[in-house]
Amino acid sequence: MTDRRTLLTATIASALALPALAQAPWPNRPVTMVVPWAPGGSNDVVARLMAPHLSERFGQQFVVENRAGGGGSIGMGIVARARPDGHTLLISSASNHVFHALLSTELGYDPREALPAIAMLVDVPNAFAVNPATGITTIPELLAKIRATRGGLSFASSGTGSSNHLGGELFRMMTNTELTHVPYRGGGPAVTDLVSGTVPFAVMNLPTLVGPASDGRVRIIGVATEQRLSFRPDIPTVAEQGLPGYAVRSWTGLFAPRGTPQPVIERMATATREVLALPAVKERLTALASEPIWMGPGDTDAFVRAEYERWRPVIRAAGVTLE
Repeated sequence: MTDRRTLLTATIASALALPALAQAPWPNRPVTMVVPWAPGGSNDVVARLMAPHLSERFGQQFVVENRAGGGGSIGMGIVARARPDGHTLLISSASNHVFHALLSTELGYDPREALPAIAMLVDVPNAFAVNPATGITTIPELLAKIRATRGGLSFASSGTGSSNHLGGELFRMMTNTELTHVPYRGGGPAVTDLVSGTVPFAVMNLPTLVGPASDGRVRIIGVATEQRLSFRPDIPTVAEQGLPGYAVRSWTGLFAPRGTPQPVIERMATATREVLALPAVKERLTALASEPIWMGPGDTDAFVRAEYERWRPVIRAAGVTLE
């Protein structure tokens, strides 16, 4: 009896210990941060800025992987279906996490449920930019050119359903003009065609435009914010140039597959807050025309849900559909 009882006790103890033994420390291999856009866009820039600092903190490589296409839905879907062990994360934005999700009927999941937040990272202003060869220097001049052109003008964005796309469509609706949307697989390719003159103007995330604007390859003519930016007060808002109430902002956040252990989410959230507070990171983000706006998991989830409710009626009124 004693031997049987001893054996039973030992068996139960071993069984109880299995989960602890099976749960390896995190991270125990490289962590992939999926960016659902092509290299060169604002989300990609933020991811690559933060990755080395996260690698240093956790002792494992944080690798940025660009999986562009489908208005951000391809990369987003990869993470939504990934094993929820903390080794596959999503750098997401308003473009794919809210706008594209509202427009698409084929995602097969709700990002608000399938991709819980780790943290909000950066506020990313949108802006209007033109090819300098157009001679356009202001929003009123852009409007005059649009109205004087049969069929209006074409504008570039980082993809269908992006904040840039919605910004252009809202502009079209508020000005009662004709515009043709030209979607790209990210901000980088869109800016390349803006520089070459393939498209006359673009609505883009401001960080994507800062580099080519600094050497005169593109001209930024307005930011889509309520007020002028404190770090770029030289750029007038679209609203102050004759379109009061016009504002379209984007953001960059970090998300994980549903079921990712809460301790992993909390550790990552803390690490991102620490990285964003580094003077060198803050200085670099300011130079890229972005602003750290860290929020924790709960606040970020609530923010994303509020964004859905804010933009749903706007999208319906603008008549925006996936192309």
